[in-house]
Amino acid sequence: MTAPADGGHLDAQVFEEVVRATSELIRIDTTNHGAGEGNERPAAEYVAAGLADAGIEPRLLEKKSGRTNVVARIEGTDPTAGALLLHGHLDVVPAEPADWTVHPFSGEIRDGVVWGRGAIDMKNADAMALSLARAWARAGVRPPRDIVLAFTADEEDSAEFGSDFLVREHPELFEGCTEGISESGAFTFHAGPGMRFYPVAAGERGTAWLKLTAHGRAGHGSKVNRANAVSRLAAAVHRIGEHAWPVRLTPTVRAALVRLAELHGLRPLRPDAPDAEVDALLDALGPAAALVEPVVRNSANPTVLEAGYKVNVIPGTATARVDGRMLPGAEEEFHATLDALTGPEVDWEFQHREIPLQAPLETPLFAAMVEALEHFDPGAHAVPHCMSGGTDAKQFSRLGVAGYGFTPLKLPEGFDYQALFHGVDERVPVEALHFGIRVLDRTLLGIAARSGAPSRTSATGGDPGGSDRTVGRDATTPSGG
Repeated sequence: MTAPADGGHLDAQVFEEVVRATSELIRIDTTNHGAGEGNERPAAEYVAAGLADAGIEPRLLEKKSGRTNVVARIEGTDPTAGALLLHGHLDVVPAEPADWTVHPFSGEIRDGVVWGRGAIDMKNADAMALSLARAWARAGVRPPRDIVLAFTADEEDSAEFGSDFLVREHPELFEGCTEGISESGAFTFHAGPGMRFYPVAAGERGTAWLKLTAHGRAGHGSKVNRANAVSRLAAAVHRIGEHAWPVRLTPTVRAALVRLAELHGLRPLRPDAPDAEVDALLDALGPAAALVEPVVRNSANPTVLEAGYKVNVIPGTATARVDGRMLPGAEEEFHATLDALTGPEVDWEFQHREIPLQAPLETPLFAAMVEALEHFDPGAHAVPHCMSGGTDAKQFSRLGVAGYGFTPLKLPEGFDYQALFHGVDERVPVEALHFGIRVLDRTLLGIAARSGAPSRTSATGGDPGGSDRTVGRDATTPSGG
């Protein structure tokens, strides 16, 4: 049976299940401690059991015991259409119970809100995918395209045991996938009275986590030392922290600025707008500027300093860590700028490097996402968005999958969604989960007439030929955040 996109096939059970599954997944502690330490197996088994109960065959895959992934495929009605990947990670970042109003792994449902680590990032989305797949099975519904479901491990660290492992070792499971949707988009952003936006992500900045090393002459702290490694490092870190990066607008970010300016009744951004004009527009956008301000430039933020072992000893070396982010097409500029800012006395290297992404906006899938959001929240506006951080979409892009951030949630005013990522008192309203089910269902079933097989060459950032796919990845490459 192919269901219409009016949601009439959705039963009451799916709305109960999505809340219960969110809560029960939260209760399974899948903390990713980094350095390979984590255990997603119980959550993977929970998901696999739910799929199997609905007649959907799951595959559990591990590179390391306990670091478990689940992959399943729902067969579509149109064999000529490209498959769609729906993916979410099962791991979460650590949480300190003493800091929380409720225990972070309680999954407590209080006053219409589900509390706990993963409620936003991203066991809510895992629960939506699982519950919707089960609802389709009960109703005998098949989507127009094959839907590949992937529940991954290790997104919050290196992705070595999750999406990277799947892409490297099991690419056949994603055969035919041309597009993918996952986290960090399609949430309600309140920009003022009566002004609601839903940012749909069609890009991510590349990640460049750096190690800086300054070498000098070790010596006594009481002596003059013109080759002090700590001083050299501090000077370089200061230059990096104070550097004003130039504006570099990707197609996605430019489209977002154009649309936001239009919705605010502001003068359109000129194609050759100088940096000052872009900054002036950001100022004029008020709260909505938060959706684009982090992604109009490259960035590099010093985060860690390490040097010395005793106050009266000048060390021979000093190191720092810098969180760098690169826009599609601006990687060479990033490299040259870091060379200039560190200077001849400080070396720098990638501790972690990941490609930027850019997905096309003029596609049936993007149109379907926009239509579904605006259908279920009349008066709101979906806008293009580029994420400042990174997701598993970076790994799946190596298979030619264009990645979009789309976890639909209708949120009340004052609900600071973005602050809850990796934050204290993470929670999600029950009504937001119900909205998400409706929107996701309409999106996935409502593209039958428009669905095609999009080009596989536009999944990565930079030029349309996807040259950024050649960017390397070392063994310590984190994906999450």
